[in-house]
Amino acid sequence: MGPLLLVLLLALVLFGAGFAVNLLWWAAVIVLAVWLLGFVMRGTGTGGGRGRWYRW
Repeated sequence: MGPLLLVLLLALVLFGAGFAVNLLWWAAVIVLAVWLLGFVMRGTGTGGGRGRWYRW
């Protein structure tokens, strides 16, 4: 019974890690898309077209 519970726990942990990695990949893709949009659209901002699109 113990080894069966250990295998089930390991499967649950690996499933959770896989879901978290997948979620992190999607977050990275979204951040990259926002960065690219800001890079392309930075010329339309104030400051003579040389300003940054972010505030920091």
